[in-house]
Amino acid sequence: MGLRLSFIIFIFEFLVISSISAQEVNPSGGNRTLAANNQYFTTTLVVKLSYYDRDDLNSLASKLDIWEVNHSEKFVIASISHNEYVSLINAGYRIEIDFEKTSVINTQQILSDNTSSGIPDFPCYRSVEETYHDLKQIAIDHPQLASWRDIGDSWQKRYLGDEFGYDIQVLVISNQYLTDLQPKPKLLLIGAIHAREYTTAEIATRFAEHLINHYGIDPDITSLIDYYEIHILSIANPDGRALAEDGFGQRKNINNQNGGQCTVPPSWENQFGTDLNRNHTFQWENISNDPCTTMYQGPYPASEPETQAIESYIQSIFTDQRGEDQSDPAQRTASGLLISLHSFGELILWPWGWTEVPSPNDAELKTLGHKFAFFNDYTPYQSYYLYKTTGDTADFAFGDLGLAAFTFELGTQFFENCTNFENEIYPQNLSALLYATKAARQPYQLPHGPDSIDILIETDRIIHGNTFTVDMVADDSRYFPGIPIQSVSASHYSIDSPSWITGTETYPFLPRDLQFDEPMENLYANIETSDLSLGKHTIFIESQDADGNWGVNSAIFFHIESDGYAPGIIAPKSAQSIHPGSTLTQTIELINYGIMTDTFNISITGSSWDTSVDREQVGPLAAGESSQILLRITAPLSIEDSTFESVTLTVNSINDPTKYVDEDLVFVALLKKLYIPFVLR
Repeated sequence: MGLRLSFIIFIFEFLVISSISAQEVNPSGGNRTLAANNQYFTTTLVVKLSYYDRDDLNSLASKLDIWEVNHSEKFVIASISHNEYVSLINAGYRIEIDFEKTSVINTQQILSDNTSSGIPDFPCYRSVEETYHDLKQIAIDHPQLASWRDIGDSWQKRYLGDEFGYDIQVLVISNQYLTDLQPKPKLLLIGAIHAREYTTAEIATRFAEHLINHYGIDPDITSLIDYYEIHILSIANPDGRALAEDGFGQRKNINNQNGGQCTVPPSWENQFGTDLNRNHTFQWENISNDPCTTMYQGPYPASEPETQAIESYIQSIFTDQRGEDQSDPAQRTASGLLISLHSFGELILWPWGWTEVPSPNDAELKTLGHKFAFFNDYTPYQSYYLYKTTGDTADFAFGDLGLAAFTFELGTQFFENCTNFENEIYPQNLSALLYATKAARQPYQLPHGPDSIDILIETDRIIHGNTFTVDMVADDSRYFPGIPIQSVSASHYSIDSPSWITGTETYPFLPRDLQFDEPMENLYANIETSDLSLGKHTIFIESQDADGNWGVNSAIFFHIESDGYAPGIIAPKSAQSIHPGSTLTQTIELINYGIMTDTFNISITGSSWDTSVDREQVGPLAAGESSQILLRITAPLSIEDSTFESVTLTVNSINDPTKYVDEDLVFVALLKKLYIPFVLR
């Protein structure tokens, strides 16, 4: 801890201790009691508060800003005001003040320095404007893989105008030109519902960047973008988040029209606004009449524009897969998954939160929750176990639509330091989110099955007509403790499309020890290449347990080369977007798939648009060697929106002119208005 902060804590403790009354220790619990009329003590306190039983905990959770719960020792960590402290002491509660945490939250703004980017003192977290800019840029740079959707307005924008508020924005990642695969399984990831929880928006944003940056490189991620939709709402509460970036402990949105004399600027335990995670229409409850409390649920269900936008969007992209009765389960084959990111506590939570009665899909949700916890090492349990919550996002998603829905409580504090975020929180949860995307196809079924991992191909070079071997491990034990495991009973693979696509043929893996009888099996498959084309292919693998449960899909790339002269091309699989009058430069990888050194001629045909390549001859290239060529295409100014144009790129072997490869590249013209530069507010 720096000298400056240590000095502040010392002065703070001196002022606090000097304000404690002469009766600071009582016989029953050693409580410190603050003088109610002390004029110096006006700050927020972080305290350890002992509670009596579950009903008492739920009552406290409906009134106080609770940060942590210790069920075994029956205490909570909470931030409270001086008046709340006095009221709780008078009611007989045992309270201990955490002076260091109290000092930190009350000096948050004092310690902040100006920075050119990121949040002051937290450069690893982007501001609202920076987050929006970077996510929108993904859609501009990769229009075939991502789109930027406006799904509603923040409270400020709706009621105060454009210059004050924000749009609620979602980045949708999916290969938009593989339309014959609809409907694709969907994952919705939501961050920053609570403004002060810094890690949530950044993890959502980095997850989007990781997916895009590894498309075409990582086979698992490539298959996810091709065959799934990933919807990323990185900042659900942009008004509140912008306020929290100045160091305020703002939890809620910033609606200040519900009455009450809330602190301005807001403090940790006294702030205007509505808690968006208590404002949903499902099991909404009027738990507080004080709009200044951190848990204020709003005057009526979905009173806030942010909540309305979230609910409408969830209902627009997911189908209803559950009956009307509270006891009706979603079908085990139901599709779709929602994860709401929060902090802190290192927890994985699932519905219900409003009642201790397990949800009708509790067994399936528990299995998936324990699978997530395998990756991030968090503690998984039903949300109510923490404390009762009403009107929250996960309960709404499951209660309204039967959607598998989870809350991730990230890290160990609201303003998580960058070292912990970079080294622990982000990498641990990246693995969990990648698994979540895979599981979104059938989240109530796939997590029960084995994972297909450690996939290896025996050789670096696969010659056309030869057989090669793939080794892998099927593992049914990858859960946080508490989930029964079974023996692996089968595993199969498909080539160039996953098994669930109609018409896809599958082939078996075999156990190295000749029998399926263990929860972890070493498996292999010998793959013939005679009927496969030269170039890049994908193997999709799934494994099954003894109860008949298939696990999530895994993928690996392989390349087939010729036994003689053989040119190859790796080019984008989907249409490339271009606006009228502009020139698009497309990078194409030319590969020598033959077994001998060769030189190649390059030509382009079939386009009425102006097209050229930077080189008409490439080589010599050794066997397996590659080189990049640049294709340039210019769209005429006169073309209409959504006009498609195709170009055929042909590569010929000089040593054997009968060996050539053609690649048809498709381009589509977009309206100019889609390319208006993004201006930071």
